[in-house]
Amino acid sequence: MTREVWNTRTGFILAAIGSAVGLGNIWRFSYIVYENGGGAFLIPYLIALFTAGIPLLILEFGLGSKFLGSAPIALKRAKKSFEWIGWWGVIASFIITTYYSVIVGWSFVYLVKAFTLGWGSDTGAFFNNELLHVSDSPWNLGSFSYPVLIGLLMTWLIVWLIEKKGVQAGIEKSSRIFMSLLWILLIVLVLRAITLEGSINGIEWYLKPDFSKLTDIRVWQAAYGQAFYSLGLGMAIMITYSSYLPKKSDIVNNAFIISLADGAFSFIMGFAVFGTLGYMAYAKGLGIEEVVAQSIGLVFVVLPEALNMLPGLKTLTAVAFFLCIVIAALSSLISLVEAFASAIMDKFEMKRSKAVDLTIGFGLLFSLIYATRAGIYWLDIIDHFINTYGLIIVGILETVAIGWIYGADKIREWANAYSDIRAGIWWDISIKMIIPAVLLYIVYKETRSNLASPYGGYDPAAIMVGAGIIVLGIIVSFFMSFIKEEVE
Repeated sequence: MTREVWNTRTGFILAAIGSAVGLGNIWRFSYIVYENGGGAFLIPYLIALFTAGIPLLILEFGLGSKFLGSAPIALKRAKKSFEWIGWWGVIASFIITTYYSVIVGWSFVYLVKAFTLGWGSDTGAFFNNELLHVSDSPWNLGSFSYPVLIGLLMTWLIVWLIEKKGVQAGIEKSSRIFMSLLWILLIVLVLRAITLEGSINGIEWYLKPDFSKLTDIRVWQAAYGQAFYSLGLGMAIMITYSSYLPKKSDIVNNAFIISLADGAFSFIMGFAVFGTLGYMAYAKGLGIEEVVAQSIGLVFVVLPEALNMLPGLKTLTAVAFFLCIVIAALSSLISLVEAFASAIMDKFEMKRSKAVDLTIGFGLLFSLIYATRAGIYWLDIIDHFINTYGLIIVGILETVAIGWIYGADKIREWANAYSDIRAGIWWDISIKMIIPAVLLYIVYKETRSNLASPYGGYDPAAIMVGAGIIVLGIIVSFFMSFIKEEVE
């Protein structure tokens, strides 16, 4: 079966940036900067990017382009016993699609509401009570939230339509449109934010350097975690996308461009977020620390309240913000779906149309639980475990398998063959020593925290379900690696 190829290098770069730039760039990065030393955090973040993020991205690009296969097949072609590692990355990605799609569904609801600021004055009550109808425990699923369900179905329909068209006509074409629009919206949001009264105070809180934080190991842990998660590493995506590259591609330079563009988007978005929060604090007569938030609470509760308070252009700003959220989330979701669909195509010599139908069908089925009244609980639990014991462990296994067993030098030589920037011995050191050591430390810290007390104060039984899904995923990964392909 002939493998699809990107039409242009620009198309590949935009698709990879679209995968990397997701919800975390909007709701996570600026808060991490604020909490971990402001402008001083950029020092450990850039060090983390150059010693972990970019080297691991080069590794994944090298694997995909050298072995011309999705993650399981690429790792299998490096060494047969590595195939299960690729499947664990693919299955982890699939688990993420099931709840990420629901967040896109929420975003669609908010985009519609943005035209009238339809979330009302009590944005917390709207999100928790009117939209999600949150139940009292993870076990009380209750009924569906029908606006969320409609948004979820719309999300899967859009992804299905794009994925069915393939790499060039679907993913590449949509990425060109999405990424162009996303950067325009980013500029609009920043310009609007910095013209607001009190915005400079918010931006000062965002960037004010506290160099004493640089001696705190937790700040460095946050920097390396951000560099890893933000680029979508360990998710099988970048191996898959690079497997569609034509021969003689510039692997190393592509990795630098994509990594720096992802970091630049996160950093610039911080001006929009903290500029708006600065105005909100000014209008309410509060300190910035009293209005700042992160994650879901920032996007769906705090910023809608801030949008309500704008002195003008409320609707335009609200629509631009939630359109930005929708596009960033959709482009990432498409890449997650492609990672799974491509693995199925490679493993079973399956046509794209059938593989996409199966991926979307199962993705929709498993995502339905997150559209129930208890959905946000399960989203929080599963996301916690998959990020720690899914993605990070895949990253560790990749670096050990390729760096120490297959040979880091073989991938480095391949990556350097047609690259303007050459990976040197620093790359080998990062892959073989720095990345596994840092990721193992993060897993160790998270495990200690989980053993000390149940995550989020949830019922231990619910925590066991979350952990059980991770164990089941690993078992399925081994099982998939023992299934024989239809065509060897």
